[in-house]
Amino acid sequence: MPRPKSVTLINYEKVNPSYLQSRKLKGSANQYLLWGLGVGAVISGDFFGWNFGLAAGGFWGLAIATILMAIMYVCMVYSIAELSTALPHAGGFYSFTRSAFGSFWGYVCGVAMLIEYVVTPAVIAVGITGYLKPFVPTIPLYLLWLLAYGIFVAINIWSVEITFYVGFLLTLVSMMMLGIFYISMLASGVFEPELLFNIPPDPGQASWLPKGSQGIFAAIPYAIWFYLAIEQLPLAAEETEQPERNLPRALIFGVFTLLVLSLLTLVLNSGVGGGALAIGQSSVPLQDGLETYFGKGSTSTLVSAFALICGLVASFHAIIYAYGRVLFSLSRAGYLPRWLSVTGKTHTPYRALILGAIVGLLCTVIMDNSGSTALGAVLLNMAVFGAVISYILVMLSYIQLKLNRPDLPRPYQSPLGIFGAAVGAILAFVALFACLAIPAYQPGILGVSIFLIVMILYFFFHSKNHLVAQAPEEKTALLALIQRRKAVSPEDKGINLP
Repeated sequence: MPRPKSVTLINYEKVNPSYLQSRKLKGSANQYLLWGLGVGAVISGDFFGWNFGLAAGGFWGLAIATILMAIMYVCMVYSIAELSTALPHAGGFYSFTRSAFGSFWGYVCGVAMLIEYVVTPAVIAVGITGYLKPFVPTIPLYLLWLLAYGIFVAINIWSVEITFYVGFLLTLVSMMMLGIFYISMLASGVFEPELLFNIPPDPGQASWLPKGSQGIFAAIPYAIWFYLAIEQLPLAAEETEQPERNLPRALIFGVFTLLVLSLLTLVLNSGVGGGALAIGQSSVPLQDGLETYFGKGSTSTLVSAFALICGLVASFHAIIYAYGRVLFSLSRAGYLPRWLSVTGKTHTPYRALILGAIVGLLCTVIMDNSGSTALGAVLLNMAVFGAVISYILVMLSYIQLKLNRPDLPRPYQSPLGIFGAAVGAILAFVALFACLAIPAYQPGILGVSIFLIVMILYFFFHSKNHLVAQAPEEKTALLALIQRRKAVSPEDKGINLP
């Protein structure tokens, strides 16, 4: 009598050789182009988003939160630098978690990444319109959002080489823009250290920490904005020349570039104009700082427009690339509808890129019509919540693979090892607690949670019966499983191969 199938049984379907041929990525990015992609994905955090942390925790509350999150990101970057050389697949975090904890948790990690990378461009679109609206006050916001998505999705579809070069150029110019800002604030004398502490303290709190210790936790999601999305670089593994060398270099150089930028932005932009009190409420913090130096008028307006074009757009462009690869890899492996991963003549996942843009636009429009007075902040916290879930899973995956797969080839090894991953995981749990504990963040988190539940149901009722064993991320994990458990049939371990 045949044994009944378990409800958790994972079934793999056989696909034709042409399946992977129609889902090929091509590219030969070097460490410099990768650095530009990684830093560019994050650099908008120095133009918009971080400053809401001043209102949440005061200067020192945000500063302490930033230090904690900087440590978390350094630990994570070293860990994923090692994993990206051991498992150089387009799935990135999903691939790492899939190999460590199986199909279900790999899928959950992939969905969390998807939330981060689809919502983050929506946050940046809000920032873009904040800077651009004064120049074109008669144009509806939704048209500006549509134009932004249209241009940069088109670039990403056109050519991956052009995508990398455009990202690199935008990153360089964005850093030049920030450098001009830093030098101007210091050289002109408009920076005043006492303005860092002009937020009135709550009853019973000290002036240096006006919101108390709770303010540190409240500021954590905004501190993350200084570094959010540097972790997307492993997604470029299949489009990178010598990923075992170039990915670790780009990741490590990138995160230390961001550490320097975050320190300078936090201090110098908070201590000008109306100080932390005014900057913490601003939708255009860099412009407010520049107006202190140039005065209100055409010069500050022109410089602010240049900041928009370079800084915010650099991140918008790079993260569109990221959500395209997450959708592509999950679709190629059968977790999402397979038609999404077709790449066509340009060898770019054009269907995934278009779908992600549609969802991002809908997300932005829905939040805008909800009547929220802090649209950017709500969206930002949705992106952070999804990101933190993936951070926890990937650092636990590093520890699991280090302990259980010592045979896994690792051309690069993290100098921080298991200890670094453990510290990073603990800090990621702290960040998750911060997201959950602050009432103002909970509506967005509720939306993310509902989406996660829906996607998990989709996995159990559909995806788990239609996975593709030949997809690189799945093939690597399955071969390792078979090698370790030769005496046990795949079905006995909850896997049914074709």
